[in-house]
Amino acid sequence: MSRAVLSAGSNVGDSLGHLRSVVESFADELVAVSAVYATPPWGGVEQDDFLNITLIVDGPLSARQWLDRAAGLEQSADRTREVRWGPRTLDVDVISVSDAGRVVVDDDDPVLTLPHPRAAERAFVLIPWLEIEPEATLWTPDGERSVRELIDALDPDERDAVRAVDRLTDGPVGGGTS
Repeated sequence: MSRAVLSAGSNVGDSLGHLRSVVESFADELVAVSAVYATPPWGGVEQDDFLNITLIVDGPLSARQWLDRAAGLEQSADRTREVRWGPRTLDVDVISVSDAGRVVVDDDDPVLTLPHPRAAERAFVLIPWLEIEPEATLWTPDGERSVRELIDALDPDERDAVRAVDRLTDGPVGGGTS
């Protein structure tokens, strides 16, 4: 059994609908889902703001299988990869995976690097994650660090630009882990 932290974002088309499709696709494995956050684009490409969510899922999948599920959702949303960090209908990233309670660390896979190599720098991943898992930690090259500590280390302007705007679910999912 593994647990994965996933981050999903969209800024093209029906962004809320695209994010809802991610939640629906992982409904059987869903532990928690954050509120929807509006965030400025990351990476310097001129484009609309993104809507982002973070999910925690549990299931009998390997890290690569979580990635394959994410890629399938992107394909269903007609995701194209024309410009790095450019606009997209749907982007679903595997941020971190633990298997049998141990964090999966893999930087030899040409497609999937775990934990996500830039997650510690991205407020749009960390802030929604902290919402649903207040004691969350992320393995970094400097060792395991709390998500709260990583957020505190970010530029205040980047932190302040991440703002909750909506919810995709009602009830206990989204309010914390179960």
